[in-house]
Amino acid sequence: MTGRLTGKTAWITGAGRGIGRSIALAMAAEGANLGLSSRTSAELETVADEARAAGGQALAVVADAMSLASTLAAAEAIAAGFGAIDILVNNAGILRDKSFKNMTLDEWDLVIDVHLRGTAYVTHAAWPIMYNKNYGRIVFTSSTSGIFGNFGQTNYAAAKMAMVGFMNALAIEE
Repeated sequence: MTGRLTGKTAWITGAGRGIGRSIALAMAAEGANLGLSSRTSAELETVADEARAAGGQALAVVADAMSLASTLAAAEAIAAGFGAIDILVNNAGILRDKSFKNMTLDEWDLVIDVHLRGTAYVTHAAWPIMYNKNYGRIVFTSSTSGIFGNFGQTNYAAAKMAMVGFMNALAIEE
């Protein structure tokens, strides 16, 4: 299979369904090798099988974006399987919609942790591989909720806007 991403390896978090699945299948159609991660294997294997059926290469790795050890192991497995990580798509995320006055701080922390800490952990795991290769592209899946707000999403909006700041600072550090 040849396409714009032939010879590139993309690690996609939250790849088991929704936006992550769509990104994975689109990248597979462009020839990318896929490192797919999520917290559960059943959905990942289905997406990996779909990518393989389309002629792509895919490695499903169960990983929790909120665990540094898990993200490091996923990065190592993907790099070992395909020789590198060229593209990282930080897509793992959750919603716990509730107005701020009705939200517990545990609910606040969970969403912040998954979106912001998870993005930092995954990026930290992939960064040395890309840095040593002197090549890499990192995509952060964000939301207009971070810029404009959305009722019941104070935690989500804060996390998504923090990701934008993280991305902007990271681009300067390259």
